[in-house]
Amino acid sequence: MANMAPEKRIKELREKLHKYNTAYYDNDSPLVSDYEYDDLMRELIGLEHDYPQFQSPDSPSQKVGGTALAAFAPVNHKRQLLSLENAFSKEDIAGFLTRIEKSGAKPVFTVEPKIDGLTIAVTYKNGKFFSAATRGNGVTGENVTANAAVIKAIPQMLKEPLPELTVRGEVYMPKNNFVLLNQEREEDGEPLFANPRNAAAGSLRQLDPRITARRRLEVFFYDVIAGPEYQSQHELLDRLSALGLPVNEERKVIGSLDEICGYLEEMTQKRHLLSYDIDGMVIKLDPIPQRELLGTTVKYPKWAIAYKFPPEEAETVVEDIIIGVGRTGALTPTAVLRPVFLAGSTISRATLHNEDNIREKDIRIGDHVYVHKAGDVIPEVASVIKNSRTGKEKIFSMPRFCPECGSPALRPEGESVRRCLNIDCPARLYESIIHFASKPAMDIDGMGPGVIRKLLDSNCINNIVDIYDLDKEKLLKLEGFAAVSAEKLLSAVEKSKERPLSALLFALGIRHVGEKAGKVLSSSFPDMEHIIAADKDTLTAIPEIGEIIAQSIIDYFRSDSNRELVKNLEKHGVNMLGQPIIPAGKQPLSGLVFVITGTLENMSREEAKALIEHNGGKTSSSISKKTDYLLAGANPGSKLAKANELNVPVIDLKRLQAMLEPADAN
Repeated sequence: MANMAPEKRIKELREKLHKYNTAYYDNDSPLVSDYEYDDLMRELIGLEHDYPQFQSPDSPSQKVGGTALAAFAPVNHKRQLLSLENAFSKEDIAGFLTRIEKSGAKPVFTVEPKIDGLTIAVTYKNGKFFSAATRGNGVTGENVTANAAVIKAIPQMLKEPLPELTVRGEVYMPKNNFVLLNQEREEDGEPLFANPRNAAAGSLRQLDPRITARRRLEVFFYDVIAGPEYQSQHELLDRLSALGLPVNEERKVIGSLDEICGYLEEMTQKRHLLSYDIDGMVIKLDPIPQRELLGTTVKYPKWAIAYKFPPEEAETVVEDIIIGVGRTGALTPTAVLRPVFLAGSTISRATLHNEDNIREKDIRIGDHVYVHKAGDVIPEVASVIKNSRTGKEKIFSMPRFCPECGSPALRPEGESVRRCLNIDCPARLYESIIHFASKPAMDIDGMGPGVIRKLLDSNCINNIVDIYDLDKEKLLKLEGFAAVSAEKLLSAVEKSKERPLSALLFALGIRHVGEKAGKVLSSSFPDMEHIIAADKDTLTAIPEIGEIIAQSIIDYFRSDSNRELVKNLEKHGVNMLGQPIIPAGKQPLSGLVFVITGTLENMSREEAKALIEHNGGKTSSSISKKTDYLLAGANPGSKLAKANELNVPVIDLKRLQAMLEPADAN
């Protein structure tokens, strides 16, 4: 039959797109690039148009991609959350504008960035946050209320107590947060997120809201699903902003094809400067009542279209593959590239993540490859141009020994990362000291990467403990140190001995033990000795400590060298005492919310925050009617004015410390 070939291709395309939809929407792990997906979808739509006898309501061209996962309760949306038809050229946009004009609607449009994130519908009742759901298949989504509640960008209260409002938005992960998250996951041997969109989706769909809270997600809102009616898109966005909901400021109201194309070109160039990832621009008919003249298809509104940015890839050559060693011993391969200009900067290196990635993509030294920036941030090899091979390319194998110290490099079962086992490896030592001295850890002001490199190169320090044996004479021999700077660094080193045990536990770099776990451990044990002696049952009896963290702690302190390190730090006066939590009824700041601003005298903001939380109080980053006190130091900035406006009491550090003193029994 003449029609067998197109029928077979349609079936093949549908199977592929269903598979890619499941990976992208449900598993937050895309199998192909957006460009490849869009290309296949365009082919399918074209074939279904040319051969209508093969059309089906189950086709991916007729359905919004996701499904509601069984792990979350289903939520039926009050209005179907449609997807958007895509445009890839000026001609596509011109065709869209022609359809608008033929309908009789006024050709005025709002053009907004298309955020590459996860769609969310948030409901407020009487101005208070009530519930949240993902888009799912557009009709039924997933109840993610508990997770959305811990995203600081989603306000708990609107500025006006509207009886009911359901708004649609896009949850996203800023580029910097995406980079930090993947760095942490790579160090821990966990699978990396392909881009910020999948990182955001994976973070919002966590079964534990505490994980969501740590991921530092943001959101932009752009539509009203249920609530007050507005006359235009630009009025709607202004109104959402007035209610305290975050909306994107990169938007314009435009009336002609040339103006739209000019703005699209402007944003194509500007996208790299934004702190968040966008994959295109959305063009919407601005007058909302006139949208009814056009209506919708089963999948798309006819009054809006998404212009997709062209894919940004560049061809280059893998000249070498080198290995870096992180503080946990993780061996990370990096491609050394023939320099190429891509997405606003010259790229000469690209991450290869791990040996599995190299094998799956079959990346060889000498290969011609396409590179792109994952999430518009991290250069990586997208694919190999295999038809350019000459036979001279070299297959790469991960080293079985650490390239820095020669110690065995083993790959733990179930992990994708090979690790150097030598705790004294020079590469691990450098990264470990950077981490140890960092602000959330031992907070040694003035001991940054450059200073640490000088100290190591000059043999002033050869391990972490040597930090506490530094003296003025040693420092003055180093380039860049004078009497004042040397005294300042030594003072910071001395002060670090007073840091809480939670900070030390984080500073040691125990795998999976972050700031939160450090605080939990230090409040659950009287001192470091008891933590070292704890078995798995004792550790997992603590609600916040799971089996992975517990095993990691046990493995760390099983090492003679690690126990010796802690012993020597104690000899040098580093604090080893825990901070047991005072029963809630006895905590002097119980139930009080503080905001900290300005420069405090003799105390950092982090220390003040820890002091407040240790005594039962809570801290927030922004002033609201729920704030009980503003703790202000020098140069308090705009928060002081906001506090005065809301009649929030302003206190200094002395007043805070007075609040912690026991009340007079008489």
